[in-house]
Amino acid sequence: MVAETPIICTLTLNPALDIATSTDRVTATHKLRCSQARYDPGGGGVNVARVICTLGGQATAIYTAGGPVGDSLRKLLDAAGIPQRVIPIAGHTRVSFTVDERVSNDQFRFVFPGPNLTFEEQEKCLEAIKTLEPAPDFLIASGSLPPGVPTDFYARVADLAMELGAKLFLDTSGDALRNAGRKGIYLIKPNLRELSEFVGRELATEEDRIAAGRQMISEGRAEVVVLSLGAEGALLITADVAEYFPALEVPIRSAVGAGDSMLGGIVYGLAQGKPLRDAVLLGMAAGAAALMTEGTELNRREDTERLYHEMLVQAGQ
Repeated sequence: MVAETPIICTLTLNPALDIATSTDRVTATHKLRCSQARYDPGGGGVNVARVICTLGGQATAIYTAGGPVGDSLRKLLDAAGIPQRVIPIAGHTRVSFTVDERVSNDQFRFVFPGPNLTFEEQEKCLEAIKTLEPAPDFLIASGSLPPGVPTDFYARVADLAMELGAKLFLDTSGDALRNAGRKGIYLIKPNLRELSEFVGRELATEEDRIAAGRQMISEGRAEVVVLSLGAEGALLITADVAEYFPALEVPIRSAVGAGDSMLGGIVYGLAQGKPLRDAVLLGMAAGAAALMTEGTELNRREDTERLYHEMLVQAGQ
């Protein structure tokens, strides 16, 4: 008997309309003549849902939206065929703006804080998860908390995940990570800076990094820590296992959404029944594939699958 595919949903409290363009040189006070803009739905959980759907899965994106930008976000996700549950808000959805400087190949990223969410709007986000039918098996809470949202909000999401019997994946930083609680989270995916800030010390060596990840696990904050090391690769850390995976070298066009692509690949891999180790390799392949696309485009399926097979070979499988 074939097992049913797990139900996946993502939560994004602070989504964005991602706008990407390029110009020859970024110069103060000058009018900068830019290329035609690219528009993509963005924000942590929204991006994760996009990646899962790109890879052939399905994830329902639960997110807040308000104003004309929120309407644009909804239309873009509709056009991409991504299931969604929209939480209308009084404020206006933010934009994020990326400019590639062609002369230097530098990338400039301008990220706005987002609208204030009222208590009632926050409660509707939780209710949308609670009333999702069928109930999610995998829940991904990803991204920053907008103004007005308490820093312990993700702890409430963790409580809800436990109530629903869902595996919770968390990708956030700062106080939102620090106050996410000590129960109910299956996997956390920090980068090196985020983990270093969390434990309050420099993590110069692999041993330091493993110890920091296991500190989070011993405190009950997660069962699994996947530490993203950028160009260095990634570390998979559990209470019993720690394994380092070097990154594949790929041509880098844009770093936008690489972390979200990595998380999306991990979740999709687990949903397909892959062992945790293989799911992390798929996540790394999806993150590397996102680096190869321009602007705010995320990973492409064909690139991800090719890089995944390379990762398997590199890992000795």
